[in-house]
Amino acid sequence: MGGLNGYKNEVAITMPAVSENEAFARIAASAFITPLNPSMGELNDIKTAVSEAVTNAVIHAYKERDGGEIILKMKTENRAVYIEVTDFGVGIEDIARAREPLYTGSPEDERSGLGFTVMETFMDSLRVESRQGRGTTVSMSKTLAEAAV
Repeated sequence: MGGLNGYKNEVAITMPAVSENEAFARIAASAFITPLNPSMGELNDIKTAVSEAVTNAVIHAYKERDGGEIILKMKTENRAVYIEVTDFGVGIEDIARAREPLYTGSPEDERSGLGFTVMETFMDSLRVESRQGRGTTVSMSKTLAEAAV
C-alpha cells in the first residue's frame, strides 16, 4: 500500500468500563492501523498493549464504584501510531510502584501484575499520568517498519 507518506488519521472512542470492551478495543485498534499495512507482529503488539491498558482501567480504575467510562484515542502520522487510554477512576497512588513487574493492586484477584511491563515491552514508548480521584491516562506509541511493497 504505497502513497501513505504524510498520512494522518485519528479517532476517539468512548466506551463503558466493562470487560466485554477489552476485546472491542483490540479489534478497534487492529482495524484502525490496518491501512498502514503493519506486520502481524506489529499488529499483535499493539493489540496486546491496548488490551492491557483497557483491562487495567476496567479492573482497577472503577473498583470502588459502578460504571465509568474509558476513552480510547488513536492517531497515526506517517508510520507512527499513538494511543491513549484514559479513565476517570480512582487513579494510581504510586505510578513507579505500579510499573514494577509483578506488582498488582489487586492481589485478591490473582492478577499477575505484568500489565505495564507488557505495554512497555510491545510499544516504543509508554507514559502514565494519574491523579488520585481523577483518573489515569496511559499514552503509548510505536513506529511501524516500512511496509513491504
